[in-house]
Amino acid sequence: MDSFSTVIRTATHEAHVEAETSTFMSDLLGGRLGVAAYARYTEQLWFVYEALEADAARLASDPVAGPFIQPELLRLGSLARDLEHLRGPDWRDTLSPLPATTAYAARVRECAERWPGGYIAHHYTRYLGDLSGGQIIRDKAEKTWGFARKGDGVRFYVFDEVANPAAFKRAYRRLLDTVTADELEKQRIVSECKKAFALNSAVFRSLGEEFPLSA
Repeated sequence: MDSFSTVIRTATHEAHVEAETSTFMSDLLGGRLGVAAYARYTEQLWFVYEALEADAARLASDPVAGPFIQPELLRLGSLARDLEHLRGPDWRDTLSPLPATTAYAARVRECAERWPGGYIAHHYTRYLGDLSGGQIIRDKAEKTWGFARKGDGVRFYVFDEVANPAAFKRAYRRLLDTVTADELEKQRIVSECKKAFALNSAVFRSLGEEFPLSA
């Protein structure tokens, strides 16, 4: 029988590929969009991670979600530095979520408040993605828009406290395998992982509409 982490990875593979190859992300990584599009994307991340991390302190004592609350993963502080660099000192006053982002953040918040298993699904899809594909975005942003290597503008993708990302991801997947839940609950968590990818893809579609390549 496959491990729980393997089941999740296999079940979400198609949705993962869809998100990675969205028109917006392909154009962004291809250098066909300007820094304004990157800034707008970073802005959307703020709302999602605000929802993801708002209840982190409370969830740290939860028997299901608690083991996943690891301080070295928290991103809001880094996002704040990036947004100040991208938007200026009054960046908080300029933020506006896309409707798709509002829906995404609302679902994350709902899981954080009511369903620890669902929260794990969103935690997994976001943070392991940041440690993996997120590094491609950082590299492209540095090269395309001249951000200092691992400096302001791309700090969201820099995990200073994770010395060995590959080892960390292996340990994280082992942690997933220790989740105590019956098969029905595990199926619900897998379904929520798929939903997380779908919500993320919806944000990409909205960004693609806001930043069409012809603009």
